This record gives sequence, structure tokens and C-alpha cells, in this order.
Amino acid sequence: MSHDEPTNFLYPFIDAEEDDSASLLADLAASARAKATESFALRRSTLQANADLLHRAGAEMARRFATGGRLFTFGNGGSCTDSTTLAGLFARPPIGKPLPAWSLTADQAIVTALGNDVGFELVFARQLIARAQAGDIAIAMSTSGNSPNLLAALAEARQRGLYTVGFAGYDGGAFAANPNVDACFVVRSQSVHRIQESQALLGYQLWLTVHSGDQSLGAA
Repeated sequence: MSHDEPTNFLYPFIDAEEDDSASLLADLAASARAKATESFALRRSTLQANADLLHRAGAEMARRFATGGRLFTFGNGGSCTDSTTLAGLFARPPIGKPLPAWSLTADQAIVTALGNDVGFELVFARQLIARAQAGDIAIAMSTSGNSPNLLAALAEARQRGLYTVGFAGYDGGAFAANPNVDACFVVRSQSVHRIQESQALLGYQLWLTVHSGDQSLGAA
């Protein structure tokens, strides 16, 4: 990291070049506690604000899984790893019945081939064209809710009869009030870190809700 790059927005007491190690450790501990408190409060308020939507989305997803539907997840950057984790939770759950779920970012050859041949904006939409069918489910994960390739994939999914779910932060971005998004979960925070922490919990709660929405899914 360049010495000219500011980091004081994360840890101002480090940039202040504190000479007292005990004081520095105390500041670090206080910062960690403050972030944990902030994260806990946001996760709790996010679950409360999305409780009804979680119930509705989980019920619809359970209905589609029960009739042979499949889940496709996708995202960029950190949201790529989050979407892959979510697909893995459905496909390889700690308890209950495995459900057909795939991350559209998992195959590097496909992603890079599509990015090179047709453009990065279509890397997810083109996979849905090849693999998805009416009755399936698409989940796009984003912190901004504005990524062009996610919006293109959601539009393609909606056109093909998929149930479309968006995860977004801030004010929901272009995902919010979008006719191509059936259910939009918004984490109302300005921090990417806090947004992704809350989205992880939302995804886990959605998985639980899907299983509780159809008792046939609870049996291994």
C-alpha cells in the first residue's frame, strides 16, 4: 500500500502513529467491538424489515423446487463468492434435502469464454439462455444493485419464466422497484462490509424458509 493512500477511514488511530502499544491495542479492541455491535444491529434490523418478503420468497422457491425447479446464483467480486456460498448451502446443506443449485461463476472456462466472446455484460444471461427454463429460480447478489451484467441476467431470467430474486445494499439501486425482480432484499447500509454480512444472514434465512415452506424438503 502506498504511504499516500488514506486508511484513516478504517483505523484513524493507526494513521495517527500511536506510540503507546497498549493504547493502540485498546483502540483496536474498541474498534472491533464497535463494528461487531454495528453489524449485529444491522443484521437484526434487516431480518425484521425483510421478514414478510422472506416468507413469500421462501414459499415460492419451495413450490418451484417441489415441482422440479432449479436455482442459479450469480454475482461479481465479493458477491460472487457470496452467491457461490449460497448455491452450496442449497446443494450441499448441513441438514435436510439437497436441492439443485448452481453458481454461474463456478466454471472459470465458461465465464472467461463468454467474457471474451460476447462481453462481460452477458456472462450470466447467456448461461441462463443455455441452461434455465420456466419454473427455475435466479438469485443475483450485489452490494450496489446496479451491475449491468446482473441486470441483463435478471431480465433474461424473467423473460424465461424464472422466479427472480435480488440482494442489494444502499437503497437497492436498480434492483429496487424493477419489473424484472420478483423479490428484492435490501440491506440499508453505506458499508460494503456490513451489507455483505447481512446478505449472508439473509441467504441463510432464505434457505431455512424454503425448507419450512415445504415439509417434503426437510427429509434427507
